[in-house]
Amino acid sequence: MTTETTPPVANRVPSERTHHGDTLVDEYAWLTAKDDPATIAHLTAENAYTEARTEHLAGLRTELYEEIRRRTRETDLTVPARKGDWWYYTRTVEGQQYGVHCRRAVRDGETEPPVSADGAPLDGEEVLLDGNLLAEGHEFFALGAFDVSPDGRWLAYSTDFSGDERFTLRVKDLGTGELRPDEVPDTFYGTAWSADASVLFYVTVDEAWRPNRVWRHTLGTASTEDVVVHQEDDERFWVGVELTRSERFVLIDVHSKITSEVLVIPAGNPTGAPASVAPRRQGVEYTVEHHGHRFLILHNDGAEDFALAYTSADAPGDWVPLIDHSPGTRLEAVDAFADHLVVSLRVNGLTGLRVLPVGGGDAYDIDFPEPLYSVGLGSNPEYRTGQIRLGYTSLVTPDSVYDYDLVTRQMVLRRQKPVLPGPDGRPYDPAGYEQHRDWALADDGTRVPISLVCRAGTPRDGSAPCVIYGYGSYEASMDPWFSVARLSLLDRGVVFAVAHVRGGGELGRRWYDQGKLLAKKNTFTDFVACARHLVKAGWTAPDRLVARGASAGGLLMGAVANIAPDAFAGIVAQVPFVDALTSMLDPTLPLTVTEWEEWGNPLDDPEVYAYMKSYTPYENVRAVDYPAILAVTSLNDTRVLYHEPAKWIARLREIAPSGDYLLKTEMGAGHGGPSGRYDAWREEAFVNAWMLDRLGRA
Repeated sequence: MTTETTPPVANRVPSERTHHGDTLVDEYAWLTAKDDPATIAHLTAENAYTEARTEHLAGLRTELYEEIRRRTRETDLTVPARKGDWWYYTRTVEGQQYGVHCRRAVRDGETEPPVSADGAPLDGEEVLLDGNLLAEGHEFFALGAFDVSPDGRWLAYSTDFSGDERFTLRVKDLGTGELRPDEVPDTFYGTAWSADASVLFYVTVDEAWRPNRVWRHTLGTASTEDVVVHQEDDERFWVGVELTRSERFVLIDVHSKITSEVLVIPAGNPTGAPASVAPRRQGVEYTVEHHGHRFLILHNDGAEDFALAYTSADAPGDWVPLIDHSPGTRLEAVDAFADHLVVSLRVNGLTGLRVLPVGGGDAYDIDFPEPLYSVGLGSNPEYRTGQIRLGYTSLVTPDSVYDYDLVTRQMVLRRQKPVLPGPDGRPYDPAGYEQHRDWALADDGTRVPISLVCRAGTPRDGSAPCVIYGYGSYEASMDPWFSVARLSLLDRGVVFAVAHVRGGGELGRRWYDQGKLLAKKNTFTDFVACARHLVKAGWTAPDRLVARGASAGGLLMGAVANIAPDAFAGIVAQVPFVDALTSMLDPTLPLTVTEWEEWGNPLDDPEVYAYMKSYTPYENVRAVDYPAILAVTSLNDTRVLYHEPAKWIARLREIAPSGDYLLKTEMGAGHGGPSGRYDAWREEAFVNAWMLDRLGRA
């Protein structure tokens, strides 16, 4: 019998599957039946148990939530970005969950973006879309597309009210404010307008939730008359669509994890057949940006960390080198403007921007002052411009928006996200905090970077509590970022660390390759090495260390729980990919086939099967003393299905019953959790309160 003060017991209903002569027994496969009342009853019981077990933290949760809210300027306005004759921006209003998307006409002689000191509406603004009105009556709300036509007349936007990332696409007349009859259900991210705004391209998914079709919709016609422009039948590949900044071409990106192809359609001839810039070749990735008479090609053909080339836009052919490959300098993107190119890159674990003047002159890198930071291009919709907008942040510097003059090389701070006074009433002072770069030594001798932030003067005697965060997949880099919610931890003496483990992209493509497929275990052992290093270096102690990760980072959390349960006092696994082997064995599940080039194909390859079985968390739960574990998931998640953590927690309770395991399921959300900002703050306060409790700082 289950009560709210005793852990729910999931019924054991063993099912068996045999692969490569090996039998997998799954006692909790019945939890995959999302529509079964028994499944919903079990998740509801888990939520009630979690609430009861954390009831003593209710006051702290409220306190942390109020600290986030108090430090945040709730009525605020982004820095307007110019596109044609309009300034576009988003406002937030105190008490409202979602942003209000607006624009204001550019006035005669106006070259600087307009400002609003108190976040109030700009004089003369037009409200394009109010997320709060759209969300009324819905527990969840998310925007997919938000795409204004080149002439500024139409807005294509799409909405999701369940969290499953299946959107309904609509078109709004910005002149009258009325919705057009054009409406397309079950679309995916990505849209592109034709040059004359008579045609809208969009994307749909197949039954496995793989974006596989690009469609052409002519305004004023029924969606049943829409035409498939490209259909991708190779299940390893997914598709996307966008309009180039120059507004000259519609790009159809066809990409697997390791191979790509780009098709182009002249935006002035939207009914034309898409043409390939370069046919796909296994293992060769490239992206395309249009610039004048040429297509810029960022590629890895014989260039592990990528090189930049170009080819004719009129008759694509051979690639002419523009920036040669330089090992250790990972080129990540190229943005073209009329007179300059801007390359986004990373060196030694830090992001950077390199400017290439088109009409002559040497390329140069933009300098930034801090030892740890993240920088990247912001909203830059204008092709003919002499300045770029960039975003900058660090572990101690709030999100900052700069305009950078490409000719004078002068940088102007347009806005730094306000951090209002905290509970002590004092304004935020970055000098009150320290950020550090440290290095751990992995088992194979590899040096693994760690980024840390703490209150100034935090002792290095092992007495401080610490949270260590990790991800380590898909070449995604966990670059330093600022967090208002994190201040509540730092001010309670907590050290926050990010382990830049292999599988991410912090140190280039090789760093990624050394943490995927049959080298995936490096991700897990790197993280454990980072945790051990923090203890050895005096930052913390095992009984004062909590690990946190989400999605593929949740896989990391489950793996390190099995590998080194003694290294942590607690583990937070959010939307965790903890049943990876079972998912990768089922090609009917969302994303499975496209993911085989990341994890391997255990269905056809016995070596991959054995390797994955040796590390996937669900299969490797042991009868040991685990640290306390909090798993957080969402019922409508299409990326990591809710039943993975539900099954994992059930198996932990069965095999290692002495542990403290909690499961919290958002019953009306998707992969990103609650959609409204206040709800997201409450969720973060919940997790932070649990971590502080494990760290002895509740």
